[in-house]
Amino acid sequence: MSSASQEAAALVPVEELDAATVRFCGDSGDGMQLAGAQFGRVSVQMGNYVCSLTDYPAEIRAPAGSLAGVSGYQLQFSNSSSAAPSDRLDTLVAMNPAALQTNVRDLERGGILIVNSEAFTPSEWAKAGYERNPLDDGSLLNFRVLAIPVDSLNRDGLKKLKLSQKEIDRCKNFFVLGFVCWIYDRSLDPILKWFKSKFADNPAALVGNTRALKEGFTFAATSELLPVRYRVPRAAQPTGAYRHLTGNEGLLLGLRAAARSAQRPLVFASAALAPASALLNQLFEDPAPDLRSIQAEDDVAAAGMALGASFAGAVGATATSGAGLGQMSEIIGLGVISELPLVVIDVQRGGPSTGLPTKTEQAELLSALFGRNGECPLPVLAPTSPVDCFAMTVEAVRLACRYMTPVLVLSDMFLSSAAEPWRARDSAELPKITTPVFADGPYLPYGRDAKLARPWPAAGTTGREYRTGGLEKEANTGNVSYDSANHEEMVRLRAEKIAGIAADIPELTVQGPADGELLVVGWGSTAALLAAAVRRVAKRGRVVAHAQFRYLNPLPRNTGDVLRRYRRVLVAELNRGQLRTLLRDRYLIDAMGFNRMMGRPFLVSEVEEKIESLLDRPPSSYHA
Repeated sequence: MSSASQEAAALVPVEELDAATVRFCGDSGDGMQLAGAQFGRVSVQMGNYVCSLTDYPAEIRAPAGSLAGVSGYQLQFSNSSSAAPSDRLDTLVAMNPAALQTNVRDLERGGILIVNSEAFTPSEWAKAGYERNPLDDGSLLNFRVLAIPVDSLNRDGLKKLKLSQKEIDRCKNFFVLGFVCWIYDRSLDPILKWFKSKFADNPAALVGNTRALKEGFTFAATSELLPVRYRVPRAAQPTGAYRHLTGNEGLLLGLRAAARSAQRPLVFASAALAPASALLNQLFEDPAPDLRSIQAEDDVAAAGMALGASFAGAVGATATSGAGLGQMSEIIGLGVISELPLVVIDVQRGGPSTGLPTKTEQAELLSALFGRNGECPLPVLAPTSPVDCFAMTVEAVRLACRYMTPVLVLSDMFLSSAAEPWRARDSAELPKITTPVFADGPYLPYGRDAKLARPWPAAGTTGREYRTGGLEKEANTGNVSYDSANHEEMVRLRAEKIAGIAADIPELTVQGPADGELLVVGWGSTAALLAAAVRRVAKRGRVVAHAQFRYLNPLPRNTGDVLRRYRRVLVAELNRGQLRTLLRDRYLIDAMGFNRMMGRPFLVSEVEEKIESLLDRPPSSYHA
């Protein structure tokens, strides 16, 4: 940054905020996801809590300038650890009319609207459904509109570099990022450091993006377009080294940390099915001697490879999305009857079939619990945040290895790309991962310890050879058995083993009063949104509490007791009521449902409105 821009910045007053929400949006080729992610990383390194929300177009190559091709990245950064995606935006960056059309309704009255004015041509208005230029027709008078000729300013700033016109235009996302960094008093240093790493093998991109970022910052500092800047102070955080962590990164770091804690290699096999394929891509970019990453031709093969790795003594893991979970069902069932550890990560997306492949949903809970042939129980976990993705994946490996069973981890599209600050863990902080231990004596491949888990010898271990496969096993010996009484006994033992895990997991916790009028229940990624809605209602003196399930099979042992302490239970989930069905069936409570399947997370305001409407009605007025 030049001395002139530093002096100009110093003359502009800075107003402090508790939190701010910014959304970058534009055509799928405008680089808004990349710019938004870097804005998030800067905010983490400056000590803020962040909560991000991505929005990808469903079509790989949607027509340029079309409504279907808009891509967005939203970031809320705050001085509080209770961040959730905000319903309203403080600042919106719209790189073309389509981005404006699809996002302006979320901008707060009086909010900052930054547009690339040169993209607002008659042909582009028509694609977005406008009859005339929205920058001139008075429809945006409720916002602080900053119409900036981004294309020209970026080209002028980079024209002396030895770059082609196409290479220069690719840098405009970072021109805009520099502009927004000035508005919110964000340091450029972490981004410049990232450039050096990201573009180490591409000097042209390094020079161009560096110049564009600085030019955007300088233009904002010297143009006098805004009379004030904003700053969100550091949050009070425990001491430690923090990094920007997405949900997918948390899942992978958890797998790697847990495998090392178990002192076993990790084998991760996956097919190229988005959004789960992002996990495989990240592992390919970060190899390690104790890690094997395999791209399989389909989900059946991927699950089979991972299960085979577990048979050989490694920690086997796989990931899938959408219909891929159904394809894996036979191999998961093989893992259940063979009683081998396997971690299956399901990044849920809108369905059925291809459905909404880039949008979020929670519609695979019942599939995870019951979507296999025969009596086929296994543990099902659901992390609540990117940081919890790390913890719950470690937990999945712990349960898989200790109880000799496949474990399903239910993430989703929202959680996979959401991000927050994460304090790096020391290996001593991880739970100890153990396997069943047996006293010396005759080797019984399907003998069991006190937790009903069988031994886990690596295939081919001398004196520990055994048969495996999908046919029913004889108790203790593991020989193939068609005896009806033995089959019933083995089915019972496998079910009791999984049910017994309830004694080895935390009880369900409640935020708010321990009993009373209303309990709001959710599972997985809805945690922060539901908690925020409950806090808002509670501040107005209403008696309401919140509980979030992270363990879905077995359910925490105190679940029934918690649910029965409240007159009414509201189950909020991004499906047609799957957890609600389960709780009503198992605990005979008249739980109510709040359900959305719109390809996006809940809005805090809509959950808040639902809670208020229930509290204002007598219980007898509700009809399921």
